[in-house]
Amino acid sequence: MPTYNASRFLAGSVESVLNQTYTNIELIVTDDCSTDDTVSILRKYEKKDSRVKVFLQNENLGAGPARNVCIKNASGRYIAFCDSDDRWFPDKLEKQIRFLQQTHCRLTYSSYILCDSNDKEKGIFIVPDRITYRGMLRDDKIGCLTAIYDAKALGRKFYLPNLRKRQDWALFIMILRQCRVAKGIKEPLAYYRLRTDSISGNKFKLIKYNARVYREVLGYSVVMSYLFLFFIFLPTYAIKMIKRHWDSLAFNMMKKAER
Repeated sequence: MPTYNASRFLAGSVESVLNQTYTNIELIVTDDCSTDDTVSILRKYEKKDSRVKVFLQNENLGAGPARNVCIKNASGRYIAFCDSDDRWFPDKLEKQIRFLQQTHCRLTYSSYILCDSNDKEKGIFIVPDRITYRGMLRDDKIGCLTAIYDAKALGRKFYLPNLRKRQDWALFIMILRQCRVAKGIKEPLAYYRLRTDSISGNKFKLIKYNARVYREVLGYSVVMSYLFLFFIFLPTYAIKMIKRHWDSLAFNMMKKAER
């Protein structure tokens, strides 16, 4: 869990991890030079629960380097991610780790609920059953808050590239370049918070950073990177967002009917 000025939502995120039905866990948090009460909140949890381990960056480097500090200090076989404003369902780890063991896949993910800053459910993102390496090049369909990879089965830990944005997508590309296929759980197992002030709040502002992933992670030329971006990524991304919109409409209608 990387943190930066996360005091408003941090407690909910931390407790959603610590209250998992799968209890053999460690929560490793790296703070990226917060200027609010984030560190003091983390120290309280660290003192209260021995499973919490807190690390502090000496300078603000972004979520990617902070996640890498966490990965470096992780002792477990399975590496999972939760941002400091997102939340997991209580049985998320139990279900996904069982799924990893049953399917023998090395990277898994799930669907997730979209909520606003007041925890009001706004929609849903339903994932495909499987994602291939080539499919991942076209567009990122894995929510980082749901991803778990098996470091032992992969033979090593995978780290995020030194990019300010889109580094989680690049991580999954690198993992899939080795294992070729990731498998998903249709059931939503986490809450993703929609925030206009977050790094990923405006997806369209992030699109240009995809070209850097193509160049710096995959070694494409500048021309090939932008050709891939405009003619492969953007059409695929548009279809994904349309699908998310319709899935969310159906989800919200179902919720209203249940009331």
